[in-house]
Amino acid sequence: MATINEYLDYLTNARGVSAQTLRAYRNDLGKFDEWNHSHNVKTEDAATRDIRLFMEQLGTQGLSAISVNRCLSSIRGFFHYLIRFSVRADDPSASIKNLKTPKTLPSFLWEREMAQFAELPETSKRLWTERDTALILTMYSAGLRISEVMSLRLDDCKANFSGANVIGKGDKERPVFFSEEAQEAIIAYLPKRFERLKATPSTDRLFVSMKGKPLSVSGIRWIIAQYSALFDEQTGLGKNIHPHSLRHSFATHLVKAGCDIRLVQEMLGHKSVSTTARYAHVDIKRLKEVYSRAHPHAGRSPDEPD
Repeated sequence: MATINEYLDYLTNARGVSAQTLRAYRNDLGKFDEWNHSHNVKTEDAATRDIRLFMEQLGTQGLSAISVNRCLSSIRGFFHYLIRFSVRADDPSASIKNLKTPKTLPSFLWEREMAQFAELPETSKRLWTERDTALILTMYSAGLRISEVMSLRLDDCKANFSGANVIGKGDKERPVFFSEEAQEAIIAYLPKRFERLKATPSTDRLFVSMKGKPLSVSGIRWIIAQYSALFDEQTGLGKNIHPHSLRHSFATHLVKAGCDIRLVQEMLGHKSVSTTARYAHVDIKRLKEVYSRAHPHAGRSPDEPD
């Protein structure tokens, strides 16, 4: 485990990975180290066969292909580190391929559904109307990750709340923009927020709990889950709406409206455009219409001359 800890320190200090990514690596490599120890194998000396047997065990434990592949990715990173610093010369994970995973579309809401979902705090009066309306509209209008909205501070926001600077994956900062609806909702929420903070130690986080403490990731998930259940009761659509669904909806609506995929990539803070490209599934009919209008030959018959 000592070598693994050195690798984790390297990821923290040299690579600057996020705390969430570091926890995932620690968990995955911890499991791998335990398996090797139980089979009298030093983890840094593990062979290809050891990795395959470990993956098989993960499968028998009921882990999904996605989870097994993530663990394999952690193992690959570890051995790349060992090779880079001359701890070993070969990579035992090089010949191991990822498990096939089912292609699933992201969970999202169409425009009308999103409008209905954003109105739930006001129409239901279930939790904290002003905060929850601002929270939902902020996440949706800027396409924020749950960790990004959780850590959003008042000082990160522009003076008129037209946008903010957020810290995304890999501690990379990017500008985001808030819709007029989100701006109005934040401004309406702030007086209520300040009231909650009077009796508690102050915090600079934008979104706080009813006790005046910064909202946690689990707290945000719980809030969205309450409205997701209510939305399902009202619509019967059976959509499993979670915080990332609001980010998916943001990207889907931008792509559907014709926004360039690389601009959407920038707004989402994606490292690779291939990650963003999955949102192009949303409206094939519309894409065909754009093609028909834009391509010089699209509307011509096969026999029509140039």
